[in-house]
Amino acid sequence: MKLSIGVVGTGRMGSALARALLESGYRTTVWNRTKPKAEALAALGATVAASIPEVVSAAEIIIVCVTDYEAAAALLRDDAVASALRGKLIVQLTSGTPGGAREAHNWFAGHGASYLDGAMMATPDFIGTEAGTILISGPRPSFDANPDMFRALGGNVQHVGDDPGRANALDSALLALMWGALFGALHAIAVSQAEEIDLSELARQWSATAPVVDGLVADLIKRTKAGRFASDDETLSSISPHYSAFQHLLEVMDARAIDRSVVDAYDAMFQRAIAAGHLQDDFAALSQFMGKSGGTQNVVAAARR
Repeated sequence: MKLSIGVVGTGRMGSALARALLESGYRTTVWNRTKPKAEALAALGATVAASIPEVVSAAEIIIVCVTDYEAAAALLRDDAVASALRGKLIVQLTSGTPGGAREAHNWFAGHGASYLDGAMMATPDFIGTEAGTILISGPRPSFDANPDMFRALGGNVQHVGDDPGRANALDSALLALMWGALFGALHAIAVSQAEEIDLSELARQWSATAPVVDGLVADLIKRTKAGRFASDDETLSSISPHYSAFQHLLEVMDARAIDRSVVDAYDAMFQRAIAAGHLQDDFAALSQFMGKSGGTQNVVAAARR
């Protein structure tokens, strides 16, 4: 017989998780602060719990998908709930921070429960599909003991490390890449509209350019890992041509009164690297200037040379 699963939080993502479990034949008990959202799952076979102690008592594994860690703590770190947690597995799929995940792991371990923390790299429509990606971190034995359940949630559920904070750390890193692309798209749209370029043309040209950008990102990660910051025969692009082209972007944005809040931060990083003597180095050299103190120290060191 399959394990009984509890799902705490049935918003769009929590409901998608519950549906995937139900479709895979798991006995699933659900709870949500707004009860109608949970009751919609009853037609699919879910049991709707009236309280948190009820859903925790009914399940061997409790999946938590609420607003944030503070909300999760308010629901689960209660005397009436804590006593029912012993011997169970908590899978935290609430968005949070690496530090928050580690603190939660310690709290649950102190109350006799196993704990895994996860980051969902997917929208609700991907949950339960082959392309559904969820990053899981925490004690490996807890993950390995439940392969079928995790497989029900998505075809690309990965254990990424024993450190409970690893999944959220990767989540933040990948979101930084995503937001970089999305804010870049906003700038591209603003420039295109100001210069009366049809956005369909922008979309076509981006499709042609995207593989080049993907290659640059992959190379940046590889070179930074290796610490290869000086330009060499394999350098795809040094800081100098990037900064020159970047000045043209700033001129267009000023001429067209486009907001420079984000790109001014890019400019500051360029300038710190250039002041430290890296103008002709590989673009990867900029990775040394992401930390405020590190960048300042490098600028000071360059000024003394």
